[in-house]
Amino acid sequence: MHSVHFTAETSSNGVLERDFVVGEVPGVLWLPASGSDQAPLVLMGHGGGLHKKTPGLMARAHDTVTRWGYSVVAIDAPGHGDRPRTTEDEQARTDLRQTMAAGEIELFESISVRYSASLAERAVPEWQATLDALQRLPEIGAEAPIGYGGGMSLGTAIGIPLTAVEPRITAAIFGGGFFAHAALVEAARRITVPVQFLLPWDEEYVDRQSVLALFDAFASKDKTLLANPGTHRSMRWVGIDNEFLVRYLGRADTSPA
Repeated sequence: MHSVHFTAETSSNGVLERDFVVGEVPGVLWLPASGSDQAPLVLMGHGGGLHKKTPGLMARAHDTVTRWGYSVVAIDAPGHGDRPRTTEDEQARTDLRQTMAAGEIELFESISVRYSASLAERAVPEWQATLDALQRLPEIGAEAPIGYGGGMSLGTAIGIPLTAVEPRITAAIFGGGFFAHAALVEAARRITVPVQFLLPWDEEYVDRQSVLALFDAFASKDKTLLANPGTHRSMRWVGIDNEFLVRYLGRADTSPA
């Protein structure tokens, strides 16, 4: 059983940022600088090839903390950010770059599916261990409602299997931009919590119908699909339900509805 080891701390614009390590997994925790013990906690995943402090993720984290008084946590996925890469990680990255450059879409999809499934298999227990450790902190606690705040591509490829096996997650936001393989669809069928799904309508390499089938597979009675034109790197999100998590996690000083 690992504990949280904090390694750095900064504060700006009402947000306290604390870098940490749980075991060998580096992460970052954002909290209201004014203090809000046992507020709802949102897990945020980053995209493929990125890390826990990408500008987009940090902007969403700061907005979540300042707007709702929530706590937010992100960790580096295996082989990403501050984590060393295995031989498998290096080979997969090389293969993905080469097949994309060559326009070999079917081979690119095969490698992407295999690699993202491997990353999820490693990352899910790491997320669970991180949650275990954070819940032992007085500022988080074991009673804080927990939601998955999404992340396009890899953030969802990991988030779906995590939500499928983690009963502490009571609402989740996912997003397209990845290949919806059979194992991911099977995981979606085990998810019954409320889901908001964001779909970039014009992904270049990802089959839209497979992502729609993934959305259809969620067993959630409360699920919403939001599609906007563009890819997950170029689109501008319009019409997002910004209060989705608040409805199910509650506000920082109240219980979930």
